[in-house]
Amino acid sequence: MIRSRSLVTAATGLALGLSAPAMAASKTLGFVVPSWETATYETKYYDECPDGLAIGNDELWWKGLSQRDKDVLTNGGEMEPVDPPRRPMAVLRGPKKEDVCWNPEIVVDPPQRIVKGKFGYGMNLDGTTDGAATPKSCKHEKFVTPDGSTYVDNQMYRLVGCIYGWRKGNYVEAHADRERRDSSVGIILIEVTGVDDEQNDPEVEVSFHATRDVLYKDINGAILPYATFRVSETQHYGATAKGRIVDGKIVTDPADIRLPLYGHQMTGDMYIKDLRLDLPVQGPADDGPHLGMIAGYYDFDSWWDYTRRLESLLVTGQWSCPAMYVAAKQLADGYPDPETGECTAISTAMNIQVLPAFVVHPDRETADAGSAAQ
Repeated sequence: MIRSRSLVTAATGLALGLSAPAMAASKTLGFVVPSWETATYETKYYDECPDGLAIGNDELWWKGLSQRDKDVLTNGGEMEPVDPPRRPMAVLRGPKKEDVCWNPEIVVDPPQRIVKGKFGYGMNLDGTTDGAATPKSCKHEKFVTPDGSTYVDNQMYRLVGCIYGWRKGNYVEAHADRERRDSSVGIILIEVTGVDDEQNDPEVEVSFHATRDVLYKDINGAILPYATFRVSETQHYGATAKGRIVDGKIVTDPADIRLPLYGHQMTGDMYIKDLRLDLPVQGPADDGPHLGMIAGYYDFDSWWDYTRRLESLLVTGQWSCPAMYVAAKQLADGYPDPETGECTAISTAMNIQVLPAFVVHPDRETADAGSAAQ
């Protein structure tokens, strides 16, 4: 349902005029997040990947075959990596034909090639400038933003930044993003309550939800702002974080948040510990998307549960599940296990695009769409 902002504002003004309150009531802002991707720093000639791009699963399978098996299993090499039955055969390369994405420790692959550059995007999650271990983090190497102003933690970028299919605009994330926009599945809602001043407010509350409604689009397929979305009643969404508005930006304190996830026809959750949000209240003058960032420590089990199911993309994406699994374990930098000392989450940052929206709860009134009309 699309609401006219002028009608909503006029109705609100009439109600306020009739009740004549002494002070304006706090506002609630609503946003829908139709698009997000891992925050990466990429150069034209892959300077951040001095060892080259990651080796793909099919190449590792092929090189492990005898010449006779190469001839028999691939018709003398004429069968392409994307063709059945070669594609599924390449994944079933465990010693007893086990699936190496579901059993990533059953074979030992060459180490995955990872980002070794200096620059990256994200947030400083551990509060250090050198990546030294803290009670909530393991020792790791920091990135610095390209302008040199901020040290940031983004080990997810270090992990996937040299995988062809994960690079900007390529299939793994770009296609999942299109699927969400086309299907309206896995869409995130953000609600900000207790807003007294959209420029500077020392205390607001931010909640994150899934929605059960579709994205509304214009005749050209562009997602419309100021649409109404009902909050999903799924119990494990809806967590809140304390925050503030600073110079027109919504900034939250760290909070453990579970977000809906959908991509490549698979559903899941993104469980991000110490999640922080940085989002401008006002978007572009043309009502285009607001550009913000979510960052935190992505729970390893939550991340791997989704990632291992992407095995159908190994050929187009060019990575190895066993090599990625080992690299992710080594790069994990958040929430050390109290017994083993190994970290159980990996720092991540996601660029998000949001549009103002009206957020509806089953037992509550509609949240305002973005900021109030002027």
